[in-house]
Amino acid sequence: MKRLWKDILESISGTDQDFTEGSLSRAILLLSIPMVLEMMMESLFALFDTFFVAKLGSEALATIAYTESMMTIFYAVGIGFSMATTALVARRIGEHKQKEASVVASQAILVGIVFSVVFAIPGVFYPRELLRLMGASPETIREGYLFTSYMLSFNIVIMLLFIINAVFRSSGDAAISMRVLVIANLMNIVLDPCLIFGLGPFPELGIKGAAVATIIGRGTAVVFQFYILFRGKVRIRVGLNDFKVRLTTIFKLIKLSYGGIGQYLIATSSWVILVRILSEFGDDAVAGYQVAIRILVFTLLPSWGLSNAAATMVGQNLGAKKPDRAEKSVWKTAFINVGFLVFFAIIFIYDSGFFIRLFVDDEAVIAFGVRALQVISLGYLCYAFGMVMPQAFNGAGDTATPTWINFISFWLIQIPIAYFLALILGWAEDGVFFSIVIGETILALLGIVLFKRGKWKFKVV
Repeated sequence: MKRLWKDILESISGTDQDFTEGSLSRAILLLSIPMVLEMMMESLFALFDTFFVAKLGSEALATIAYTESMMTIFYAVGIGFSMATTALVARRIGEHKQKEASVVASQAILVGIVFSVVFAIPGVFYPRELLRLMGASPETIREGYLFTSYMLSFNIVIMLLFIINAVFRSSGDAAISMRVLVIANLMNIVLDPCLIFGLGPFPELGIKGAAVATIIGRGTAVVFQFYILFRGKVRIRVGLNDFKVRLTTIFKLIKLSYGGIGQYLIATSSWVILVRILSEFGDDAVAGYQVAIRILVFTLLPSWGLSNAAATMVGQNLGAKKPDRAEKSVWKTAFINVGFLVFFAIIFIYDSGFFIRLFVDDEAVIAFGVRALQVISLGYLCYAFGMVMPQAFNGAGDTATPTWINFISFWLIQIPIAYFLALILGWAEDGVFFSIVIGETILALLGIVLFKRGKWKFKVV
C-alpha cells in the first residue's frame, strides 16, 4: 500500500517514467490516474453545467442538446487531429526523437487553428438556421440562439485544448493535461452560476452565461498550455522556429487524421441524427435525454481517460519495438475499464430516478431521463471494450480500422434500428435508447475480433 500511494502521488505530480520499460501495471497506473482525473474534471463540469442550466427550464436544456449535437461534428475534427497527434508524438517519443515530436506538436496546432476559423463561420452568421435545422421549437431558438452562436464562434479554445493536451498525454506528461483541465473546469464551475443568474457583480446572462463561462475557462487553460509548451519543464518543448510550416509533417498529420476524423464524424453524426429522431417526441424528450447523457458522461469520460492511456502505451511501445508489451497493456486496461463501468451500470439500473432528480424537477423531463439512463447503461459492459479497442488502433496509427468499425456499427446498424424501432414500430424514445446499446455492442465485438488479429502491430507512421 505504501508503494501504491507513492505511485499515485508520482502520477499526479508528474513522472519521468519510461513507459516502454519496467512493470506494465505500474506504467498503466502512472499514465491512467491523471488521465482519469482529467476526464473526471471534464465530466464534473458537464454535471454542474447541466444542473445550473436546468434551472432555466426545458428549452434551455434542449438548446444545449441541439448545440452540442452540432458541436460533435467539430469535436470529431478536434479529436481526430488529437488522435493523429497522439500516434505521431507517442511513436517519436518511443523512438527517443524528442525534437521531431516537438515539430509534430507545433504543426498540429497550426492545422487546428485553420480548421477552427472555418468552423466559426456558421456560428457567427447562421445560429438560428442551425437550431431550426435541428428541429428546435421557435421558443428554444428565440431564447437560445446566442448560446449556439458563442459556442460555435469561439470553438478555437476547445480545438487547441484537445490538440495540446494530446501532445502532453502522448509524450507521457499526462499530469500536465490534468492540471490544464482542472484550471479550465474550476473556472467554468465558478463562473457558470455567476454569469447565468447574475450573482454579485456579474451580469445576468441566462443561458448565454453558460457559453461565456466555457469560453473564459477554456481560453485561460489554453494560455496556460502555451506557457508550458514554451517555458515548462516537460518532455516536449516548442520554439517559434517549430511553427514554420512543414508540409511533410502536416500532410502526414492530415493523412492520419482522415481515419480519426472519419470515425468520429461517423459516430458523432449518428448522435446528431438520434437527437433529430428524439425531437419528434418534443423538447421534454430531448431535455430528459440530455440530462441522462450528462450523467452517463460522468462515468464514460474517466473510461475515456483509461482508453487514452492505452493509446499512449501502444504508440510508445511500438516505437520501442515492443509490440507484445503494447498488446498486454491494452487487455489490462480493457478489463480495468470493465470493472469500473459495470459498477456504475448496476447503480444506474437500480435507481436512475435519484440521479435525474438531482438536476430537474419537471416530471415529464424526469420520466424521459430515467428511461434513457436505465436503458443506455445496460450496454456498459460492451462500452468498456468499445472504448479501449478503437483507441488502441489509433495509438498504433491505424485509424482506418476504427473508422470501418464505426461505419458498420453506427450508420449501418444504430441509425436504421433507431428509425425503425422509434418511428416504424412505435417504440418512441425507447427505440432510440435501445439502438444505442445495440450499436455499441456490435462496435465492441468487432473491435475485439480485429484487435486479436494483430495487424495493427505492423503499422508504420
